[in-house]
Amino acid sequence: MHNNYAARLSQQQFVVVIRTVPQFVCQTNTYTQSTLGMNIRRIILNNPKKRNALSLSMLESLRENILADVDSEDLRVVILSAKGPVFSSGHDLKELTSAQGREYHTKVFHTCSEVMTLIQDIPVPVIAMVNGVATAAGCQLVASCDIAVVTEKSTFATPGVSVGLFCSTPAVAIGRAVPRKVAMEMLFTGTPISAHDALLHGLVSKVVPEEQLEEETLAIAQRICKASRPVVALGKATFQRQMAQGRDAAYATASKVMVDNLALRDGQEGIRAFIEKRKPVWSHKAEKAHD
Repeated sequence: MHNNYAARLSQQQFVVVIRTVPQFVCQTNTYTQSTLGMNIRRIILNNPKKRNALSLSMLESLRENILADVDSEDLRVVILSAKGPVFSSGHDLKELTSAQGREYHTKVFHTCSEVMTLIQDIPVPVIAMVNGVATAAGCQLVASCDIAVVTEKSTFATPGVSVGLFCSTPAVAIGRAVPRKVAMEMLFTGTPISAHDALLHGLVSKVVPEEQLEEETLAIAQRICKASRPVVALGKATFQRQMAQGRDAAYATASKVMVDNLALRDGQEGIRAFIEKRKPVWSHKAEKAHD
């Protein structure tokens, strides 16, 4: 049974995760101190001396913390952020030399792809909170999140081509977030784009002054927490599925899910609350009201 009244602190070296339910909790260790509200997990990339590089160890830590208690009813939102002026510089190039060998390289990219797909596959929204530089796989990480709130000074780039390693895996996430020609220019030139250009092209959701980053991100997270967890989970999964389909198949998928949503206990509670002009009381359980 999970201890729901304590913060969970990752034992991994470079990722600190704090989850708070259902009260306010403060947790401190060598790397960070954070106080958060209800139902929100914070995952903080915390190796600023190495520009929060996505080494294999970092990726494995991220994977562990993304998956931890992911089906708990107490968890509603994940916020992903980083310490230091660089959100993430991407892969650790020292791990990608010939000395490491093909098998190790394969493990790095397999683990990275797994982390990126997990972010989109878990049942709760993941918000990137970015205050700095995000390059290569770091940019991929931002593109993979459901929502991205960034500061005006943040920049985004895929500079792998400049060091002889084309950003082919970052291109999977970035190419699905921005128009094709924007992605290709980023990939072929490695030139960074500004936060406002990232917003213009759809890579991020919102650009805010640095001093408002925490407030704006938490405001979005708290609004999500007010919704029914199974309804949000169903909506997230359906959005991802239908985006990969053609128009007609997407409508067929979404129409069926709307009917499934109506069968949920929380689906019916929301409609009754609207009719009765009151606030809904969510169960946050994936229980059916009818077949």
